[in-house]
This record gives sequence, structure tokens and C-alpha cells, in this order.
Amino acid sequence: MSWGDEHAADESLRVEVVRGNPTDEELAALIAVVSEVYAREEASATASDAPSRTAWELSARNLREPLRRDLGWGRFG
Repeated sequence: MSWGDEHAADESLRVEVVRGNPTDEELAALIAVVSEVYAREEASATASDAPSRTAWELSARNLREPLRRDLGWGRFG
């Protein structure tokens, strides 16, 4: 059974038949379908790199303006 070049780097596949007597064509069809479904699932299961914002970050607003660090501590009067 030939897998093709795209599956050459994959680990070897082992199929164990526990009931019945499938033909080589039936096993090939099963492996093709399962491989395609797995490849689609793997492609759609990638996580987004963008960090998600929490509900607090979305609803929070600035309560006051940022501190002005250029004025220093000695300006009281």
C-alpha cells in the first residue's frame, strides 16, 4: 500500500482488524477516509496567535487620567 510523498514523514501506520475479513481495497478506502478527516481536523484545530481580551478588559474604562510623571512629587502649591 503506497501512501504518497506527503505522508512519507509520518510515523508508520498500523491497522489491526479485530473482526471480519476486509479486502485490501476496503482497508485502503478506510485509511484514506480516516486520514483525510484527521488532516482536516488538524488544520482547523490551530489556535489563534492573537491574545483574546477578557470580559473585564472589554467593559473596563479609564477611571481617571494617567499620572503625569513629569511634574514630580514636590508640586503642592
